[in-house]
Amino acid sequence: MPSAIAFSGNPLDRAAIRRRNADWVRAQWERPETRFLPFWRNDPLVRRGDDRRLAWTTNALLEAVADETQPILLGLDGEVAHFALDVSEIDAEPEDALGVAGAASFEDLRAVAPHLVPDELGVAAQGRSLMQWHASNFWCPACGGGTRPRQGGATRVCGDCMAEHHPRTNPVAIAAVTDGERCLLGRSKGWPPAMYSALAGFVEPGETLEEALRREVMEEAGVEVGAVRYVKSQPWPFPSSLMMGCIAQAHTTKIEVDPIEIEDAAWFDRATVKAALEGNSRDLIVPPTMAIAHHLIREWAAS
Repeated sequence: MPSAIAFSGNPLDRAAIRRRNADWVRAQWERPETRFLPFWRNDPLVRRGDDRRLAWTTNALLEAVADETQPILLGLDGEVAHFALDVSEIDAEPEDALGVAGAASFEDLRAVAPHLVPDELGVAAQGRSLMQWHASNFWCPACGGGTRPRQGGATRVCGDCMAEHHPRTNPVAIAAVTDGERCLLGRSKGWPPAMYSALAGFVEPGETLEEALRREVMEEAGVEVGAVRYVKSQPWPFPSSLMMGCIAQAHTTKIEVDPIEIEDAAWFDRATVKAALEGNSRDLIVPPTMAIAHHLIREWAAS
């Protein structure tokens, strides 16, 4: 069953054991049934027209990139390997260079996400995060030597000191904070008028999820939080975070906003929140269903 959370529900088998075999990985490049998803500057190739699906290509795509550009294994659908391939070396008009102009285009994933089916959205999120990580890790942070992909792109290894490096996912704590009949929401600068969302922040070293939430809410809104209940999580490939969603109980209600962190914070009653979820409030706009904040706010409103 597809997940209701955007960017999750990836159906591919990541082939953790088989990808250790470099000969097996390379052999998949040559198979005619293998599929490749091009990314240009972190944007995936998407079909144009009414059928907005990912535009998978064959291994003929390998001829359009330099020999040293390695496809990154996303996983297997049955026995069919699926790879992501960075074609950012094409300076401009990449659709023309690949011969797909008019049929497909490179799209910003955040913008095209509402139009993709859930399964493919999860695959695209995986691919985008990996493209960003590989593009940012050509050099070894241990010694400065050059690195190369290994295990189909699951790791990079330094050619000088042989240090192995793994893709990083940054944990983010996010919560709908409640005092019982009201929900505490905040807004950042530049958001549309009346738009508010759940409070969030990165988990810092040495913190639990609960501790991070209590710290973030106190820092941003000056509200003390007690009990924290985990609800659900969401991969967020911009560039690579894991949003860990909770509902948290407020111990205090006085708001003292840190203007460096957020622009404003406010308490909203259940009736206002429910109206906003249905798009019927003049006083509040909540994030779209693509964001985990929407699901946390909706769960609180229904409790």
